[in-house]
Amino acid sequence: MLRRVLLPLCMLPALVVGGCTVLGPDYTEPEPAWLAAWQPDLYGQLDSTVQEQDLSRWWQRFEDPDLNALVEAVLAQNPGLLASGLQVLEARARVGGAKALRLPQSQQLSASAAYLRQRRSDGLLPASDDNFGSYDAGISIGWELDFWGRFQRGVESADAAFFASVANQRDLQVLLTAQAVDLYYAYRTTELRIAIAEKNAALQKRSFEITQQLFDSGQESELDLQQARTQYLATLATIPGLEQSLVQIRNALAQLLGRAPQQLPELANAAEALPVVPPLALKGVPSQLLLRRPDVRASAWQAGAQSAQIGVSQADLYPALSLFGSFGWSGDSLGITRDGTTFAAGPAIRWNIFDYGRIRANIRVQDARLQQALAAYDAVVLAAAREVDDAAIAVLKTAEAQSVFHDSRAAAERALELANRRYREGYADFQRVLDAQRALAAQAEKELINDGAHISAVIQLHKALGGGWRSQSLEEMIPESVRSSMRERTNWGDLLSEAIPAQPGRATSGGGK
Repeated sequence: MLRRVLLPLCMLPALVVGGCTVLGPDYTEPEPAWLAAWQPDLYGQLDSTVQEQDLSRWWQRFEDPDLNALVEAVLAQNPGLLASGLQVLEARARVGGAKALRLPQSQQLSASAAYLRQRRSDGLLPASDDNFGSYDAGISIGWELDFWGRFQRGVESADAAFFASVANQRDLQVLLTAQAVDLYYAYRTTELRIAIAEKNAALQKRSFEITQQLFDSGQESELDLQQARTQYLATLATIPGLEQSLVQIRNALAQLLGRAPQQLPELANAAEALPVVPPLALKGVPSQLLLRRPDVRASAWQAGAQSAQIGVSQADLYPALSLFGSFGWSGDSLGITRDGTTFAAGPAIRWNIFDYGRIRANIRVQDARLQQALAAYDAVVLAAAREVDDAAIAVLKTAEAQSVFHDSRAAAERALELANRRYREGYADFQRVLDAQRALAAQAEKELINDGAHISAVIQLHKALGGGWRSQSLEEMIPESVRSSMRERTNWGDLLSEAIPAQPGRATSGGGK
């Protein structure tokens, strides 16, 4: 304890003359050791022969105007994205509060006045009134000098938290665009599945009617009739479930758009087929893109914000030197006391010596939280790498299955053609026709589902690479109607219109100043 008391006292004159120090670690964003050696080719998905694509608008590769309109509407109308933009505004306001602590603070501003009127009468002399007034006012100002970097670290922490909020807003853009595109093509896939089911049901209904006529004329057995009827009804029974899924997908899209469940004009035009996705090309290797993912950036800035809190807590170990000044004025209406003013100025020291280990305990708490944040950062990067690899292999394998399913469906179509011909010519029974119809329906369904899975894998790959966000101003994050309402309640100054500073490439101490 004695050493803790004497050391700062010995250092104090030197600090007053020579300047200040900043306590706590200087944060530098960690670099996972394994990432430099991780240079995947995404299982051959990268194609250097095509023009490099802009990941911020990756969904435009599908060349679907309805999809483009839907995504833009989601980014403009999603309630969660608005809330995220307001969190950016909140973090920016906190930066202003942290910076204000470095300036002189008004500690007290007071003023008072009193007035007394008394009517006096003793019964002999005329009554008289006595009036008396007194007044005083005062102000005191203190300025704590930032010898230990408490306020500087506080600003660094607030800056890092602000950049983390910006990265979180961008990460939400990534998630929303991927979810919107995925739901859109899930809706289109379900539409096409319903169309295939209705086409198969119509074909099977025709076969059932023919079998009914042959049975009525005594040319077919009841077994063929019931089998044809079973197959037709089984296919018909799949349609209500698909229609239910269609409405549920539409409702999910309406929620993303901030709308009540309803018909969406963005889905009015029915798709004739799912799109063919062109090869992927990137502007950077996957490991570099990984570190630029908004969720990775947010995690890095959150660790930086926590790192600065160690310096803030360490400053509590040492004396806080402040400059203070006060001014007062007082008087009364009778002149009993002379009007006077008071003025005082000088230094003041505040030092919490007897904390019984509380301050050091808090420092350890902040350091443990930093290590937790660093561990969380490592986990985010590892999860990102897994997402990239999982999506890339899914793209590859669903693409490989596409040609197999295509050939399988073509074979089923040919088998049905032959079964119908042999049945008409009397070389095969009707069961062969039913089997061929069932096989064709199954293969057409499987091919369409795999095509939808391939598109979903492509969507997940772009999401895993961090595509789908763009830099936005506060005006873009927060609609004018909301900003106007906020201005009516509170004086926001220029905070709602100031440009958002560019985010540094790496999260380090003082990076946002």
